[in-house]
Amino acid sequence: MPDILSSLPVEYLFTIHATLAAPIPIPGGPTGTRVIVNVAGGTFRGPKASGTVGMGGDWLSMRTTGSAHLDVRLLLITDDGVAIHMAYEGIMAPSDTGVRIITAPLFQTGDDRYAWLNDVQAVAIGQPSKDAVDYDVYRVL
Repeated sequence: MPDILSSLPVEYLFTIHATLAAPIPIPGGPTGTRVIVNVAGGTFRGPKASGTVGMGGDWLSMRTTGSAHLDVRLLLITDDGVAIHMAYEGIMAPSDTGVRIITAPLFQTGDDRYAWLNDVQAVAIGQPSKDAVDYDVYRVL
């Protein structure tokens, strides 16, 4: 399989470091185990936008295959005070190097300085740790 960053035309947007609260599992649901994870804060840094993660959460569903379907909403607050809604779905799955996350973020903002994000389809590659997750986010060209 080709390396996604060498075969898909992308532009680097930013890296997110999000801190996470303890997950709250809801086992035994009709589609398996639902896990709610509060995003407690964090930062994002990139050449066109940087700031903090204001709030957010993940309503993920555990699959019988060992993977998870992510359903995430985040509030990004830029260093110049602009609110940006970031939403994405994706898959978290075991890999040869641990756990890998691949998502497809979309953005919403009403501020003219960042309105270009409203038309961006992004991809993000992430890596979870004990109390955080890190993503590199790319605009698909």
